Amino acid sequence: MVPFAAGGSTDVAARILAERLGQTLGQSVVVENRSGSAGFIGAESVAKAPPDGYTLLMATTGLLSIAPHLYAQMPFDPARDLTPVSLAFATDLVIAVTNGVPVRTLQELVGYAKERPGSISYASSGAGTTTHVATELFRLTANVDLLHVPYRGSGPAMNDLVAGNVQMMVDQIASSIGQINDGRIRALAVTGAKRHPLLPNVPTVAEAGLAGAQATSWGGIMAPAGTASSVVDKLNDAIREALAQPTVRQRMAGAGADPAASSPGEFMSFVKSESEKWGRVVREARITVG
Repeated sequence: MVPFAAGGSTDVAARILAERLGQTLGQSVVVENRSGSAGFIGAESVAKAPPDGYTLLMATTGLLSIAPHLYAQMPFDPARDLTPVSLAFATDLVIAVTNGVPVRTLQELVGYAKERPGSISYASSGAGTTTHVATELFRLTANVDLLHVPYRGSGPAMNDLVAGNVQMMVDQIASSIGQINDGRIRALAVTGAKRHPLLPNVPTVAEAGLAGAQATSWGGIMAPAGTASSVVDKLNDAIREALAQPTVRQRMAGAGADPAASSPGEFMSFVKSESEKWGRVVREARITVG
């Protein structure tokens, strides 16, 4: 189950993984897209599914580590209703500006924003999304005042960035790389721990002097709570095998994702640490959703 529309980076990664999982497990693995309500509709359907290992969720940063800090009530509790199987992929974000902004480095952007408090607008794919919260992390780290302009998805947000209707955006590399390579927007820094192979000449936020703005968007496989450990282990073994295949790794890299398998326990610890990080950002930035 992919709780978002078809064609996005999460969907693409899920389909690459599912194809190989089908070969490893000896049966078809079907990807179903059930979008809506910030991913809650699809995620809830998995949380309430029989815990037999046949219904799985491609969960994301937003669902597992951000949403619980934004919504007083959710239709499911990620910690109670889902069981971690494995991390699947991670993808860095890129901080980019429209060509009309006269800056070439991240520090120049910080200085430019400080000279114009509240007048620099940034686009996001929606209130409470990873792109929104990651930009707020940058804002807090750089101590600048920015204006948030939420959109219904990354596509419309990117269109307005290219058009110059907003000045900056923090977005997944996969959905920005085409515009960057075409020179329609300018990349200033990537948010990962190291430079990204698709943008080798773009520094990391740490290299640019803002190590505290490091952020990663990720996805992983969850099963309904109560799934037997033997089933979880079998699925974990299959995911590890799939993500170790050179063709799978190459296809994911081409989609801007870094394959990243883990044990169930490692995935649980990772989700917890990410939740602590993003919960702090939500509180400090006073982020709310309608």
